[in-house]
Amino acid sequence: MNKLYIGNLGENVSPLDLESLFKESKIPFTGQFLVKTGYAFVDCPDENWAMKAIEALSGKVELHGKLIEVEHSVPKRQRSRKLQIRNIPPHLQWEVLDSLLAQYGTVENCEQVNTDTETAVVNVTYANKDQARHTEEIPLKILAHNNFVGRLIGKEGRNLKKIEQDTDTKITISPLQDLTLYNPERTITVKGSIETCAKAEEEIMKKIRESYENDIAAMNLQAHLIPGLNLNALGLFPPSSSGIPPPTVGVASAAAASSYPPFGQQPESETVHLFIPALAVGAIIGKQGQHIKQLSRFAGASIKIAPAEGPDAKLRMVIITGPPEAQFKAQGRIYGKLKEENFFGPKEEVKLEAHIKVPSYAAGRVIGKGGKTVNELQNLTSAEVVVPRDQTPDENDQVVVKITGHFYACQLAQRKIQEILAQVRRQQQQQKTAQSGPPQQRRK
Repeated sequence: MNKLYIGNLGENVSPLDLESLFKESKIPFTGQFLVKTGYAFVDCPDENWAMKAIEALSGKVELHGKLIEVEHSVPKRQRSRKLQIRNIPPHLQWEVLDSLLAQYGTVENCEQVNTDTETAVVNVTYANKDQARHTEEIPLKILAHNNFVGRLIGKEGRNLKKIEQDTDTKITISPLQDLTLYNPERTITVKGSIETCAKAEEEIMKKIRESYENDIAAMNLQAHLIPGLNLNALGLFPPSSSGIPPPTVGVASAAAASSYPPFGQQPESETVHLFIPALAVGAIIGKQGQHIKQLSRFAGASIKIAPAEGPDAKLRMVIITGPPEAQFKAQGRIYGKLKEENFFGPKEEVKLEAHIKVPSYAAGRVIGKGGKTVNELQNLTSAEVVVPRDQTPDENDQVVVKITGHFYACQLAQRKIQEILAQVRRQQQQQKTAQSGPPQQRRK
């Protein structure tokens, strides 16, 4: 069985796409790829290479944003009667295997497949469809929030491959295209024996819980980042997350609240320029712009990607316009998407550069005397905050403040700078009021 079936393909996948994928994976093939709508066929030189292709690609590699499925191509008349059994212990005697298979019906043929793995693989053909159906594996399905899946997979799929190897199971994950704003969960399918599936479930849940606890710890530290903001409702974490403890009333929360308008008044819109890897633009936009449109609706913000500054540009600017809560939602999802798509390593924090513009007359307040304020900002937020010297103000008399750091550090720095700007605006307003004097009363 060296003919492969390749499924779950996008409408725009071409033979050239598949050829490039197989060449990059160093898997040889003979002849041409026969591409149909949603699936394709190809021949490998032998059964050994076909098995390697299945193990290396099926459920682990994305093509045009969809996880492909690779398996043996079986003729229609045999499709329901023929099956493949993997992970057979090497010490198992053939007589014992024959007796196990015979429990489900009449075995017409049983042949061993040559592989490089320690465990054995056999192709079995039963007399009829019903008998073969009884021996099929019943997969274990686990639902996991999309925010944790990237770290479960790991860079280049290393985490997932290790779990498969350690537990002798086959694990696939539902494609990103299945996600919606109302269903942020992906399905993790584990195939194997009951014992091996149980082991795999333990390892998978260990990884997911580790990611969950790390994110909740980070979220608790910044729970009062935006006064009145419900972090559980942002979609950055699973809806089942434990409630965030209310912030303690004190100087920090009072200062943060001072930058917000009175109750009933809408907060002012802000514009942030967020710089992402140029290679990540496709993931942020999504197929036919679907992802960026969904993100814009979810966050309640305008999100645009500026043209590249040149053909070799390594970064692209994302322009986000909206009030503080919309900024938090939009930037949080973008950070999460970059992590999920493995643009950063599994243990590597996503650190991006954000630019916000401030009036030139307020830049000195952000810097502080001798750089005191900007140093305090960096110590408080763990973000790098830079106000480049010798800037020429733009046509609106504004200059740029650069903020670099992980998501929460960057958000906290943005809020603190906005507090400073709010204080400057209030002081200006007070000065104008003092200069104009008290309002004159009319004589009756």
